[in-house]
Amino acid sequence: MAPGSRRGGARLLPLLLPLLLPLPAAGGGCAAEGGPLEPFDALYASGVEAYYGGDFAGAARCLERALRSRRELRAARLRCRRLCRAQVRLEEPGPGTGGDLRFFGSVLRRAECVRRCEEPRLGAVSRHRAAEEVRADFQRRVPYSYLQRAYIQLNKLEEAANAAHTFFMANPEHMEIQQDLENYKTTSGKVTLIDQEARQHMEDYSAGVRHYDREEYELAIELLERALQGYYSEDEDCQLMCEGPQRFEEHEHLDYKAGLYEAIADHYMQVLACKHDCVRELATRSGRISPIENFLPLHYDYLQFAYYRVGDYVKALECAKSYLLFHPDDEDVLENAGYYEGLLEGTVDPATIKPRKEARALLQRHKLESHLLRVAAAGLGFAYTEPNYWNRYGARQDEHSVPSSISSEPEDGPRLSLTKKPMPKPDRELKEGGPLLYSDVKFVYNSQQLNGTQRVLLDNVISEEQCRELHRVASGIMLAGDGYRGKTSPHTPNERFEGATVLKALKYGYEGRVPLKSARLFYDISEKARRIVQSYFQLNSTLYFSYTHLVCRTALSGQQERRNDLSHPIHADNCLLDPEANECWKEPPAYTFRDYSALLYMNADFEGGEFIFTEMDAKTVTASIKPKCGRMISFSSGGENPHGVKAVTKGQRCAVALWFTLDPLYRELERIQADEVIAMLDQEHLGPSEMNINPKDEL
Repeated sequence: MAPGSRRGGARLLPLLLPLLLPLPAAGGGCAAEGGPLEPFDALYASGVEAYYGGDFAGAARCLERALRSRRELRAARLRCRRLCRAQVRLEEPGPGTGGDLRFFGSVLRRAECVRRCEEPRLGAVSRHRAAEEVRADFQRRVPYSYLQRAYIQLNKLEEAANAAHTFFMANPEHMEIQQDLENYKTTSGKVTLIDQEARQHMEDYSAGVRHYDREEYELAIELLERALQGYYSEDEDCQLMCEGPQRFEEHEHLDYKAGLYEAIADHYMQVLACKHDCVRELATRSGRISPIENFLPLHYDYLQFAYYRVGDYVKALECAKSYLLFHPDDEDVLENAGYYEGLLEGTVDPATIKPRKEARALLQRHKLESHLLRVAAAGLGFAYTEPNYWNRYGARQDEHSVPSSISSEPEDGPRLSLTKKPMPKPDRELKEGGPLLYSDVKFVYNSQQLNGTQRVLLDNVISEEQCRELHRVASGIMLAGDGYRGKTSPHTPNERFEGATVLKALKYGYEGRVPLKSARLFYDISEKARRIVQSYFQLNSTLYFSYTHLVCRTALSGQQERRNDLSHPIHADNCLLDPEANECWKEPPAYTFRDYSALLYMNADFEGGEFIFTEMDAKTVTASIKPKCGRMISFSSGGENPHGVKAVTKGQRCAVALWFTLDPLYRELERIQADEVIAMLDQEHLGPSEMNINPKDEL
């Protein structure tokens, strides 16, 4: 993937480490500062080119300038649009012929104002139209990945650590960066890391919630109020930034032949949809797709109880009424508001205490935007679907706690607590403890004993002889990097990974490379595991294979001293674990369709390699399991079960890894093909030499 851009710079796919990319053609450079603002994409391209040319000082300089140029570009546009909005008011159209000239005249004057303001600093507008790939790189903070590597080469560990942390905050699933951060903390003793792209209103909100959880209400109030101020300031900026160029996805620009009012409507609906979505934009962490559910209303919900706890009942009622603007039927907060009114009786007329003006204004504007977008969708064919911006509960199992839940407060106080509100009922009732189906399988621990949810540990799922036979099969069919896009050390440079699928085992069986009976054993024991998982968790629908993989990880000699990494970093199987935010984002590139997971171990003759469950912080271990032949750990695949593998420091650790789904649309294709082969074997009872099969055919 050769770097390149409109200016001969880099076209990059996000999230690939720079060291894994091939070298670009030589050329380019980072020009001296001065004159109009240099386009950030040109600086970025020069920085990447310098990096691959071994000029790490030049790379760091150009990449830092690219990041600064992008920030200055946004600041200049905001300043000019804000200035021209104040200086040139849009006039109302007058009656009769030519009455619209006043309005369009003011539009022309504002456009002239913006251009006159921007050009001295930015130059021609076309200079700053970056390609979509470059914008995506900056959205996912890819330049910081390059910066980290450049600063390492320059032995600037503090700058490297901050760059790595900034990248990681938008890419919490990136395992290499996660490991780099642990190494920085160990080698340099650096604990406090700076997110150089932090959104201050979110930082203040998160800090306020932490103080709230510790019952430090005065500090929580200070930070949450500051977060609200930042939110409304960012909302104004977001509205202004939406007034820039828009993409007309349904029209080819050069062939666009709309009339005056149709063209105006098309463009304005794009702008309006962008402004309407600022609610989602301001609630979404960098690099994520899903917003924090109910983000803005939650500020008022936390504040209403915090103000009550410090004795400011007027502010408590004000914030409760502000929250009720968004959720007027919330019984908990309605009850709280009534209680606060009772506390104020005789001193202040509760009717004089109103919801906050800024909350009321934002909600009124949001409703009007929604109305206009619906009108356009109905009358003009404008494609639009209104999202649920104020979802109270959300769909994630790790949703933020909401302070207004009813709990065990004193009878003379508001019925509030620090616990979570009831989550909506899942699609299925969570159960466990069903029959294990096979008399030789031994129950060891359930969820409670493993300190979690939907977990089970079993022994004797397969016998010692079956373990040995599987190990013999593994040695004959596994390829280095199988299942990891050919990476032989995908999670740590200190171990080698090898793997194979069921279909590959059967193929090798037909070709005579391994005994067909042994290849079939792989198929049979994975089916046995699937049936046990489905039965134990008492699932009412069929559990399908999503992916089946026989995998071995081998400690590399000479690389085990003073290891502080994991064999497989902490993660969840169907969502992107974000320990800093205490979230698990169920969105791509996670395998969101996976519902249950299982690991069936084949041996114990190695050192290290314990399987561990952790809390959402990816640090606090809740259970540790030592693998051995026939032992199987199974669990639900979501954010409730973060897990990983400790370093294998000696020998080889082998297991059958299984992921399952309840959705037949995501059945493993290779498994379906393997099922057909097995069905044919069962029907014919014939060996490969008696069957009309070409050993070279791909099954």
